[in-house]
Order: sequence, then C-alpha cells, then structure tokens
Amino acid sequence: MPPRLSKVLIPQPRSSFVKIRCPDCGNEQVTFSHAAMVVRCLVCGRVLAQPTGGKARLAGHVVKALE
Repeated sequence: MPPRLSKVLIPQPRSSFVKIRCPDCGNEQVTFSHAAMVVRCLVCGRVLAQPTGGKARLAGHVVKALE
C-alpha cells in the first residue's frame, strides 16, 4: 500500500502588481512586475518599466507591492 501524502504543496507566484512613482512628475501608477510590454507614465510619457524576458526593469521608485 503506498504512503499517504498529508500535504499537497502548491507553489506561490513570484510575480505581483507594484505601484511605481514616476521620477519626473511624481505620478503613481500600478503595473505588473513581469511586464511584457513597455510601460509609460500616463501623465508625462516617461518609460517606467521595460521588459527583459522575466522581471521588468523598473525605472521609477516602487512605492509598494500589491497583493
């Protein structure tokens, strides 16, 4: 008789949504930490996140990670 598994481990995601502050105008914007497209500020148009194939390269200050 095979042994019983008491726990089933479910992996947690490594990605999340983050709130970024634009260094030029101070606008706060929510984006995905693993963005696949270039994310620009909605106010001034500065590039805030560039895709790298994994985690995006963030140009602004991360205010907080949203859950």
